[in-house]
Amino acid sequence: MLRRQQADAIISAREKIVEGAVSMVDLALKKLSADHIVELDEEKKATMVSNLLVVLCADESASPVINTGTLYQ
Repeated sequence: MLRRQQADAIISAREKIVEGAVSMVDLALKKLSADHIVELDEEKKATMVSNLLVVLCADESASPVINTGTLYQ
């Protein structure tokens, strides 16, 4: 019974983390667009969403990677 309760607690916590992360990504995309900071096509938005969700939902802190080239070679 205790394992089931722990699993339920973990699932509930993960749901809250994902809900918060999705909300933050949505806010970031809207703010970038509204403030005319950057224009993103759908493919670049998808990449950004993926990267942000990985960082926001990860158990460990992120290690930054510096891209010195272009995404499209």
